[in-house]
Amino acid sequence: MPEFDLAKELGRKVPFSAEAEQSVLGSVLIDPDCFNRLTGILTERDFYLEEHRLMFAAMQSLFAESRDIDPVTLINAVVRESALEAEAAARSHRDYHAVDAEEAGRYVRLIAEVVPTAANVMEYARIVRDHSKLRRLIDVCGEITDDAFAQTDRPDVILGKAEQLVFELSQGRDNKEFAHIKDVLKATLSNLKVVQNEGINANTVATGFSVVDTKLVGMGTSDLVILGARPGMGKTSFALNIATQVARGFANREEDRDKAVCIFSLEMSREQLATRMLSSEAMVDSHTLRSGKFNDADWNKLAAAGVLLSRCNIFIDDTPGITVSGMKSKLRRLASSHNTPGLIVIDYLQLMDSDKRIDNQVQKISDITRNLKIMAKEFNAPVICLSQLSRGPEESGKGRRPVLSDLRDSGSIEQDADIVVFLYRESYYKETPENKSAVDVIVAKNRHGDTGTVRMTWIGEYTKFVVTEDREL
Repeated sequence: MPEFDLAKELGRKVPFSAEAEQSVLGSVLIDPDCFNRLTGILTERDFYLEEHRLMFAAMQSLFAESRDIDPVTLINAVVRESALEAEAAARSHRDYHAVDAEEAGRYVRLIAEVVPTAANVMEYARIVRDHSKLRRLIDVCGEITDDAFAQTDRPDVILGKAEQLVFELSQGRDNKEFAHIKDVLKATLSNLKVVQNEGINANTVATGFSVVDTKLVGMGTSDLVILGARPGMGKTSFALNIATQVARGFANREEDRDKAVCIFSLEMSREQLATRMLSSEAMVDSHTLRSGKFNDADWNKLAAAGVLLSRCNIFIDDTPGITVSGMKSKLRRLASSHNTPGLIVIDYLQLMDSDKRIDNQVQKISDITRNLKIMAKEFNAPVICLSQLSRGPEESGKGRRPVLSDLRDSGSIEQDADIVVFLYRESYYKETPENKSAVDVIVAKNRHGDTGTVRMTWIGEYTKFVVTEDREL
């Protein structure tokens, strides 16, 4: 990030409270058990004064090692942390004054006398965190100002970046620093414990199809999933079935009820998508819905399906030719209204537009898929992007199964995707197939698990995919 000290430029005081920082540290010395509540709220970066950063980092080390936090152990930990920082400063040719035991002891004893009780530690922590956010906002404003003065990008690109920086700050995801392996492992082991005990991985989203989930081991929360098929194979219906099942899962879990399924439809209108979803959920013939020739029993099923879908947090945008920046802007606004994107579906890739002026279709698709992967990481949600395939599977006239090289317009689709899934229905090519309703779901690429093919059933009149038997091919 460019160094731009806006507060200094304007002659203003940098936001921080030495008293609040001291009170947080002093509260931990009085009641070490309260540090457990602080770990999810504060990091050492939230402290403005270097000595306070060093002391909090030392407390974190003691906590991670399951050691008691008291004045004696803290002094030793501060000296150790300071020595490590001095070594790092020497390697990077920075000036740094290492703290010795006498100096550390003097300041630790001073901190211990600042606060009479730890009862208000969370209020002190909130003050420290609020001032940290204000300082980060100053830095972000400086970066935005530098970009605007530099004029190296189009205004809409600079505006999109500014919006992203402010959004990340508001969501608490603005930490651009390295994470130590011990902190990463702590979160990873905690998640593995949940998986072992509850069978639910907090870092994945299930499709709702058991045979597919067994093969994929769920969609990672920052995965770009490409769903490719020739026209008529049912890729839109497959994506909508997954979207509905994921949204129902979010609605049924208390901890996920603020999550939303976001659908960008560049080909079909939102009303057409809603009609398909109603047909699938109500099990009413889609042709009947279009013709209007349905009876009272159909109405009852449609009403029940409508109630079920209305309870789901599903949002549909049918803006044609939308760019990745346009999607991100809408997703950020949605997130600000307490509807966190939990799954993003895009139908389909080749109808999207690039944020850059690119005439070459291959380069355009490459730019889009790269930014879709970045979007998945930014929102920490899987992105399912539908894609056309080339005519390769049909050139022989027999309709061979699709392969990765059939992805249309760019090899970067395969490169950027974490998961690539193809749909193949033999009945589409053969007049008398063995099984007219059989569909093969081909996992052609999977960064997290196995590849291979699973068999499902396609009910065309309801635009619905169902699992008939858990078997691999």
